[in-house]
Order: sequence, then structure tokens, then C-alpha cells
Amino acid sequence: MTTMRPEVAGTQHVVSTGHNFASQAAFNILEDGGNAIDAGICAGIALGVLQSDLVSVGGVAPIIAYIAKTQEIVTVAGLGWWPRKADVDYFHREHGGAIPSGIMRTVIPAAPDAWITALERWGTRSFADVAEAAIRFARDGFPMNHLLQGSVARNIDSYRSFPAHAQIFLRDDAPYEIGEIFRQTDTAASLQYMVDEERAALGRGASRRDGLRAAHAAFYRGDIAKRITDYHAEHGGWLTMEDLAEYRSEVEPAQTTRYGDVDVYACGPWCQGPALLQSLNLLEDFDLKSMGHNSPAYIHTLTEALKLVMADRDCYYSDPRYVEVPMQRLLAKDYAKTRAAMIDAGKAWLELPPAGDWQTLGLAHEPPVRRERPKPKDTGTDAAAMDTTYLCVVDQQGNVFSATPSDGSYNGGIVPGLGFVISGRGTQSWTDPKHPSVLAPGKRPRLTPNPAIAVQRGERFVPLGTPGGDVQVQAMVQTFLNLFVFGMGPQAAVEAPRFASYSFPDSFEPHDYHPGLLKMEARIDAATGEQLTAMGHRIEWWPDMVWLAGSMCIIDDNRITGLKRGGADPRRLAYALGW
Repeated sequence: MTTMRPEVAGTQHVVSTGHNFASQAAFNILEDGGNAIDAGICAGIALGVLQSDLVSVGGVAPIIAYIAKTQEIVTVAGLGWWPRKADVDYFHREHGGAIPSGIMRTVIPAAPDAWITALERWGTRSFADVAEAAIRFARDGFPMNHLLQGSVARNIDSYRSFPAHAQIFLRDDAPYEIGEIFRQTDTAASLQYMVDEERAALGRGASRRDGLRAAHAAFYRGDIAKRITDYHAEHGGWLTMEDLAEYRSEVEPAQTTRYGDVDVYACGPWCQGPALLQSLNLLEDFDLKSMGHNSPAYIHTLTEALKLVMADRDCYYSDPRYVEVPMQRLLAKDYAKTRAAMIDAGKAWLELPPAGDWQTLGLAHEPPVRRERPKPKDTGTDAAAMDTTYLCVVDQQGNVFSATPSDGSYNGGIVPGLGFVISGRGTQSWTDPKHPSVLAPGKRPRLTPNPAIAVQRGERFVPLGTPGGDVQVQAMVQTFLNLFVFGMGPQAAVEAPRFASYSFPDSFEPHDYHPGLLKMEARIDAATGEQLTAMGHRIEWWPDMVWLAGSMCIIDDNRITGLKRGGADPRRLAYALGW
């Protein structure tokens, strides 16, 4: 396959992120002797400035990393939980069960803690080092691009309705023109305050670790925390100083499965990461290569497998500190075979398939209430997919860093004077008491961002991920198969035409559900669409290449040849650099 962009390759280090400036900033850290963890965190903080419509400095930042020194794969949750005062009855009483835009969907901001936790444990640099690029982008500005401008324009009424947002993202009550310099001086000042607190501690003779902890305290116990909680107190929000002061991201081993000779690693069921693993389990016994890439049989098989997995996600995935999630059985190969047997080669599930049986999954007791089949809802399929970005880095020491920071700005949540959204990820909770992810004090929403790493025979390391809401896992499965089944290079694997099902409840409030809907990029043959329609799929066509299909970034690090190859999705602004 001829690619639209040349494949980036190197032998020392490679980075691929959602924005070319972030890739350049991370690459500079690597060139200066930093490792993949340092560079990834630099890119992650920078993306909170460069793509502040999609991701926030004060948002979420789930991380998965391979640490070469210890040869372990670890995850940092980077996801905040609901404040102590959170009350699900409030949403029923005041909003008819909806979770509205604004501060009432705020959970504890997790990204600063996640970055600093990873930096303290596995990095080598100071917070000042990794935040320098983000501060420069925010203070000095960067040219407005078409995707950022388009995001603001599509959500102009929302930006206008929040004065703190309008002050940053609008000029004369309209989006910035493409090419105009876009500055976020409040964000620069907030990050600089964290740097200053670190430097003050170092000036008193503190260690690097204590300096990082001073930067952390600046956000979670200092002036930033005070500004956040004062604003919440003034406007009826729930966040308190106690909520912020006690927060720390969980660090835990990754979930894993094997597809052929490839071990695949993802974050836990507090996000949708295990859905990637379940999908590959269901697909393992199908001869996908003989079906032909993006043939009717291939698209049908993947789509039906994803529906079955998403039925399990909807029924069982949640914060495992609050809900018994039968993760071991959900990832068992024999369970996957029973689920795969439910795929009819000639007929699509028209509605959400049933989830796996609780007894088969080894639960001691039936869930208190078996939920009814969800009812179709439709307020559009495009808005949520724009949220999030992704980054990955590999270095010459063998470290691998993969992260999916998120929390867009268009639904409120910016505290005046801070310049960035305080995580609105509560939009991925439910108010339905029958749902496993019903919100509760201290409980995490079920997150869509889900970075991953694949390792083939211990010789080939492949971090991968994408933005795109519920499209994320679908794009990741397709790109994985493009690479490992169809033998495409990473750039070709990323660029290949994609498709996405919407035949399950959306993860974002108001949790739309579009039975049978399957969207496909128009580079897929029209006759394929006709055959899929005959099978029962409700086909809608995207343009040839569309940002709604995700923005995959991937690195293929072959430890035998020493060649590191990067792929970055031209559907958005993703870019790879390597040497």
C-alpha cells in the first residue's frame, strides 16, 4: 500500500503523537538524553495546550509503559474519582437523570498526578524540564489550525455560554482565524507556578523526588487547588481541598491476553482497555487473512465480535474497587470461544447482543438487577469522538511509553484564571442505579481512553492508541490486525480505510444507542456496503478519510533488527519523528 506520508524510521528513538509540535518537544527531550518516560510526559503536557479542545492539563491521562530495567509492563490509571459530596440523586432531582455540562460533572483532575507519578518512578528529568515546551506553547502561542478551529466552531454556543472558555478560545465572539497565533497565558502561569514550587524546593537542597512532590503539592494542595475548590464552593460544585489532597493514581500491572504469538497489554476495567483484549480473543480462531482485508466477511466478523464485547463492557466493566468485575473469566480463551460461536457469518445482530452469563463468568451471585435491553437513542454520533489525543515513545534503552490523555474544553469546566478544564470525565458515568458504572462518591467513571502495548515474541514492541471515544478500540483492533495479520508497515496500517459500529450504548452522556449502525470510510468498495446491508447492517458512509475514524499513532520497535518505525494518522494532526 502506497502511503500518504513517508514512513518514519530510526535506530535510536521514535515518537508519535497527536500534534507535530508535541512530537518535536518529545523528540528534543530524547535528543537531550531523556528517556521515553520523560519524553512521553513532555508530549502529554504539551498536548494539553496544543489540543486544548480535546485534552486538558487538568484532565485524565491513563498510561501504560514497558520499563526496560525491570522488564515489566505497568499502568498508571490517571483517572480521577467523584468527589465525596457527589450525589446521584441530585441529577435525578435537578436534571431528570442527565449529567449536564459544567462543573457538576467534574471528577478529581488526575493528569498532573499521573505524569508526576510516572516521572518520579521511571523518569530522569525534573517537572520543569518536561513542562518547558507546554509553557512556551501556552505563553508564546502557536498558529491556529483547522481542527482546533473547527472544534471551537462546531461547539461555538457552548464556548460562548462559559465566560472563562470564551475568554480563551474566542476573539470578538468568534473562533480564531486559521494561522492566527493562539495563546493560553493562564495555562502558562499555572504550569509555571508548579515549576516555581519545584525550583524553590530544589533551591532548599531537596532531592529530585522531593522537587517533583513540591510540583505535585502546588496543584493538589497549593494555590491551584485553592482556586479550584473556591470556584466550586462559589458555584455549588462538589470538589474540596480534601478531595484533591488525598488523590493519587493507582499503579498496577496491565491486563493481558495473547493473539497468536503476540502478547497484548491494556489498562484495567476502569477503562475500556480490556475490550481490545476481548475482541482479539474472539477473533483469534477466525481465518481473517483468507477473508481478505476489508472484505464483507472481514468487516462483518469484526463488527459482530465488537458488538459482543461491547455488550460485556456495558454490563460488567466498572471501577473494580466498587464493582466485582470478572476480569479473569472475561479474558479466558474458552469464554471467548463461546462468545465467538454467537457470530452468524451471514446475519448481523440488529440490536445489542446479550452479555455473557454471570454464572459462566464465575460470579458468586447474580447481579441484583438484570438490566433491560437499552432503548435506541440518537442525538448524533460525532461530538464525543473528537475528545482525546494519544502519544507513544520508544527509546534506545528499550523503554516504551503509551498514553491517552483527554478531557475536552467544549463542555465547560475551566476555572477562571487557571486556563484549563478541571476533568469533566463524569460524563462517562451513569445515573441509572442498575448500571455497573452508576456514579458514587469516590468511584471512577468508566473511561474510554485506553493506551495499549503489543509485544511479539519478546522481540517486537508496538505501542498503539487513538482518540475517538467508542471508536478507539475499533480503530486499534483494525490497526493491530493490519500490522500483525496483513503484514502492513505501521504507516500503511494507520492509513488503511476504517469502519466503526455504533450498535451499543455510547460511553458519553446521554449514552446514545444506534442499533445496527455501521459507518465506513468511502475508500471501502461500495459493493461491500451493499453486501453488508444485505446481512442486516445499517450502513452510513463517511468521506474517504475522516477524523471521526480516530487518529492512530503507532511505533513498531523491532529489537532484532534494531529498526524502529513510526506511523501517524493523517486523519488529524498526528506526526511521528525518529532518529
